[in-house]
Amino acid sequence: MQADELGLLLRKERGQFLEFLSAYEYKKGGGQNKRSEELAREIARLLVGMANSDGGTLVVGVEPDKTVTGIPYPPEEIQILIHAAQTLVLPPLSASCERMRLGNLLLLKFDLSSGPEVYRLAGGRSFYRIAAENPSLPAEQVQKLKEAKTSFIYERQHVIDAAWEDLDGDGVARLAEKIQDPRDSQTLLAQAYHLVDHSREKPALTMAALLLFGKDPTRWHPRCGIEFVKYEGTERHHGSALNVIKRIRFEAPLYHLIDEAVGRIREHIRERTILHDLFFRERMEYPTFAWQEALVNAVAHRDYSLTGAPVEVWMFDDRIEVRSPGLPPSPVTIDQLRQQKRVHFSRNPLLVRVLADLGYLREMGEGIPRMFQEMEQYGLRPPEFSIEGFFFAVTLRNTPIYDEATLVWLNQFNAFPVNFRQRRLLAYAYSHGKMFSTANYQRVGEVDRDTAYREVRALVKFGIVAPLKPKSRTYRVIERL
Repeated sequence: MQADELGLLLRKERGQFLEFLSAYEYKKGGGQNKRSEELAREIARLLVGMANSDGGTLVVGVEPDKTVTGIPYPPEEIQILIHAAQTLVLPPLSASCERMRLGNLLLLKFDLSSGPEVYRLAGGRSFYRIAAENPSLPAEQVQKLKEAKTSFIYERQHVIDAAWEDLDGDGVARLAEKIQDPRDSQTLLAQAYHLVDHSREKPALTMAALLLFGKDPTRWHPRCGIEFVKYEGTERHHGSALNVIKRIRFEAPLYHLIDEAVGRIREHIRERTILHDLFFRERMEYPTFAWQEALVNAVAHRDYSLTGAPVEVWMFDDRIEVRSPGLPPSPVTIDQLRQQKRVHFSRNPLLVRVLADLGYLREMGEGIPRMFQEMEQYGLRPPEFSIEGFFFAVTLRNTPIYDEATLVWLNQFNAFPVNFRQRRLLAYAYSHGKMFSTANYQRVGEVDRDTAYREVRALVKFGIVAPLKPKSRTYRVIERL
């Protein structure tokens, strides 16, 4: 049984919810055991990062390439590792630890959910997990994280009137099949996802379990769905001038709410004819990834304690707005999103982990930068972020930022991994004699001199541009048409 469970873990990649840690260190002379105190501190650091973000699983005794090498320590040192979360973390961290064996090799598997407090190493720093990284948190971010953690309570509350029969068994089975977990449904939701509390005589369901898998989620939350409204024109009108063309309310457990909404909303996104590689082709008016990512993020990260409003999708002739109840949690700011910084914070970590395992959420912190890239590649304006009352809104406009001739000219560089600033600079060069300077790059890309120099050098390396003469700060575009 343990070998099967370990096999399932090893088939997964390191990421937001999974990490492997070796008990060995490798130097030029070969490998040797890490000191148990050093390994215990590494365990504590990784668990602190997971507890401060979305929770997860840490397997000790596995190399970065997933080779199982075990933990070659005597029993008393194994105990030091097992208790690292209690002895090296403040406040002490509650993480389950299971001994696993593969032949003669011993491994330790730690599981924990996102904690209600902000944790730190004893006498040291706090950490926060983003994808497969575990960066330390500056002091101001620690305080903001403490404030944001108060919003964790809603999804974790036990719903007294709810029973196991209120859950959709097909949804739980779909999750188990997706992650290939053979455990029975109750054990899976309790142990892997912390959605069920078995500490009482009668299993207690969390609000997160009912939102994800409830047969009738509106019984527990009146506005947990999505409302899609399509308007005629570019503004909302009321009364006798009401301009609503279509209104659809989607109410379903979250495990299939997103698919249902995406399928119906897609029908209202128009196709446009564009010229590409000398051929006319059909293309959707918005990049599929961009609007779907905005919708998934709204469902996953909205404030469910605001029970009077659903996620809203407003479609106008010139834009689509995805509106999420609740402001961005305090560690995340609109300026960070606009600057495409790699940020991640889950207001609903229990929901997020399940939605991630179902395939709706991928690399944490990467979605917003990719939205910018997709909009840029479509030649559209970048995503806009705003706060309207108690809603956080993401707006995608279908108005081209470049004219058709510029877009056709930019197509020649599609095979190169240019970012949105480099692409914007090339568009600038197109209208300025196919030339530009590093000062132009700073102004157009809104970056400092060092970033401009680094990204221009990348264009030179790709063979896209070349300096006019040695050491010149003015460049010409090398055309491929």
